Amino acid sequence: MHILSKSTYMRGRQCPKALWLYKYQRELMPPVDAGKQAIFDSGTLVGVLAQGLFPGGVNCAPPTPFDFAPSVAATQQAIARGERVIYEAVFTRDGVLAALDILVHTDAGWKAYEVKGSAEVKDVYIADVALQSYVIEGSLPLVDVSIVHMDNSYVKQGPIDVHGLFTITSVKEEVDQERAGIPARIAALKAVLQLPEAPAVDIGPQCESPYPCDFKAHCWAHVPEPSVFDLTRIGKKKWGLYERGIVRLEDIPATERLSAAQHRQVDGCISGKGTMDRAALRHWLDELRYPLHHFDFETMNPAVPLYDGSRSFQQIPFQYSLHIQDAPSGPVQHREFLGDGSGDPREALVQQMLTDIGPTGDILAFNASFESGRLREMARDLPHHAAAIDQLLPRIKDLIDPFRKGWFYTPAMNGSNSIKAVLPALVQDPELDYHALNIQEGNT
Repeated sequence: MHILSKSTYMRGRQCPKALWLYKYQRELMPPVDAGKQAIFDSGTLVGVLAQGLFPGGVNCAPPTPFDFAPSVAATQQAIARGERVIYEAVFTRDGVLAALDILVHTDAGWKAYEVKGSAEVKDVYIADVALQSYVIEGSLPLVDVSIVHMDNSYVKQGPIDVHGLFTITSVKEEVDQERAGIPARIAALKAVLQLPEAPAVDIGPQCESPYPCDFKAHCWAHVPEPSVFDLTRIGKKKWGLYERGIVRLEDIPATERLSAAQHRQVDGCISGKGTMDRAALRHWLDELRYPLHHFDFETMNPAVPLYDGSRSFQQIPFQYSLHIQDAPSGPVQHREFLGDGSGDPREALVQQMLTDIGPTGDILAFNASFESGRLREMARDLPHHAAAIDQLLPRIKDLIDPFRKGWFYTPAMNGSNSIKAVLPALVQDPELDYHALNIQEGNT
């Protein structure tokens, strides 16, 4: 009943080759991992909660994920009956199908509301909602189009207050501007789907923006490792190098303007040798105050706050790992906390953390601004622990500093200061390989 949906239109708008591959070679897509599935599930929850802004509506959601015909019919029937609020309204126009989260009939006319699990209105949302508006207005006029998004200043206290949780932003003016190019784009994407093979589209910024492409591994198979795309803090300049035919690090001209860190990375790739500033490292190590507390948080940041005193997308620590070392090269004692999932983990975590971390000695964390930020937030949200938490903050030192400042570099790090690059570069131990872990980061 349709050739394009809103999701395939948006995919094609980002890259026509991705649209073709999605239609005819979907097996090239990687499977959906647990972290991404959790994001999808969160979006579903956000959409259901937003319906509370306009209660009493009729739901026209499809009976199965790909059976939209009943929903199109149900939407038209609901409009004919005079329903004032319709959830998951589905329309078609010019062979394009679009579903809208909430459609509301007011005294002024019909208003469209699309729900996004984000704290801001992104540019890509305008294109998304403009397509919906175009399709819907093939059946009925809209007097306003809005995006419903999260308000991350809202602090949960008791049951969720949907009017505090969400902000409604009208985007009618921006949508009207975007809509001018939609008919031509629809025609072009339909033509792409008629091609016998994928269109010839070279890799480019569209592979990463506005969303990482599912087919990147397929389209980037010709890019060697390492490449100019791995250059630290290279930004958009990587595409300029690529367009000049410079792909390998070894091919970067000696006259190319690079930062000190980029030069270090290129020189290391060519020579196979690293660099070490022994004096700086020795001074940094000599300044450490024992006992050392090697510390790391894992967090979650749900769109809908789970616990009183928390906000949308706030990073909630639910786990920490702590290794205590009394002397250089001495043995370590391990302490840990893991929330049991029965409620807000922060109170129990802080109580145990303040017991596990001794009163003296430095606290070492890798990229410590993250740990410091979480501690400050817990001091804010658990004010009865604020004084004790505040005493920890001056003791924190960042284990990333020797790598970020270039005091130690080896080509195996490939220009990255991430712990996932530094650890295997320094320690040749298969048991300390992130790739071997079933759970590699907090979202999973």
